[in-house]
Amino acid sequence: MNILFVVPYTPNLIRTRPYNLIRALSQRGHAITLFTLYTNEQEKADLAQLGQELKHVVALPLSRWRSLWNSLGQLPGAEPLQSAYCWQPALAQQLTDLVAYAQNGRFSFDIIHVEHLRGVRYGLALRQALGTAVPLVWDSVDCISHLFRQASQQSSSLFGRVVTRLELPRTQAYEQQMAAQFDHLLLTSPADREALLNLLPADHATDHISVLPNGVDLDYFRPAAGSKRAPATIVISGKMSYHANITMVRHFVGQIMPHVWAQRPEVQLQIVGKDPDRQIQELASHSVITVTGTVPDIRPYLQQATVAVAPLTYGAGIQNKVLEAMACATPVVTTPTVAAALTAVANRDFLIAQEPAGFAQRLLGLLDNPAQQRQLGQAGRRYVESHHNWQAIAAQLEAIYQQTISHRYTNPLLTA
Repeated sequence: MNILFVVPYTPNLIRTRPYNLIRALSQRGHAITLFTLYTNEQEKADLAQLGQELKHVVALPLSRWRSLWNSLGQLPGAEPLQSAYCWQPALAQQLTDLVAYAQNGRFSFDIIHVEHLRGVRYGLALRQALGTAVPLVWDSVDCISHLFRQASQQSSSLFGRVVTRLELPRTQAYEQQMAAQFDHLLLTSPADREALLNLLPADHATDHISVLPNGVDLDYFRPAAGSKRAPATIVISGKMSYHANITMVRHFVGQIMPHVWAQRPEVQLQIVGKDPDRQIQELASHSVITVTGTVPDIRPYLQQATVAVAPLTYGAGIQNKVLEAMACATPVVTTPTVAAALTAVANRDFLIAQEPAGFAQRLLGLLDNPAQQRQLGQAGRRYVESHHNWQAIAAQLEAIYQQTISHRYTNPLLTA
């Protein structure tokens, strides 16, 4: 197939979903044209490397100031700020120019794939230019209003709660409207699909809304051969400027780890991820806490840790941090919020706890039991091998494309 991918941020090892889907589809013989944005020289370099595997890449810069200006300009309107954040008129113009050129018979796309709520505006521009001539697939990834509903109540940041309360009604209305603009919709988890369906009329058909899970690069994330794990070391990872991760870290350090340190004061905590906010950086003043900031490679931290934790109190979609730890055969302790998006079996593939004291007891028991550490780590690795292989997920996406092209799953709202 000849596929046009529109991604409103750089597909790379941080934006792992579009990065791996694009690469896997290319490896399966599809011709990929990528339209995307970059914000710094590293992202530009990432795109140059990715472009070696693709048919064509068009990438334009998007400054932080431009994104902030876009969002501020959206305040008086009805659309969510998210929808404006990654808007770059020059990229939209190049997109519409390309499809106009294609319509003149030079070539054609079989399908167009638009990533995230932040990319929807580009999809709408393409819909206006093309009509229904080429099917459009929207990978929403998460149901953003589902995330904002939780964040508006549980975020540890007052600013975060205020912004998400402002965004919530806008995002709910916008997601409902966008469900009528694309031929097929994708989400990463059943919970996100259900949340999106709850925004739609009760009699609305659902065949055109699919779950496509996240995967993990099983060759890249794997146990370190021959190396020993550090004693009594807990790792918590993620983008540390993201509101759900900030809340997670503060909850873990403030509510869970005191129970652990009361019995095992030597236990080390490593907080690994880019752009930690000031409050997270200040945690490094404790002798048993390391805050790394950006690291060139997260794998050594996962591979040497005794246990990885993902104590999210709210979230949406599948947590890549959990898949990556499991791929490294690192035992994982997480919350029901995270577990709900996975088909893994609790107490076999990972451990689950909700309340701080119970979470701490899970950790203490695991820290004292090397045999259980190995058992959980090996089971977690087997789970991601079976359920989160990017090549298998790309094959699922390929089938969705083919069904969409054949109109088997045509969105009924497009023809109403």
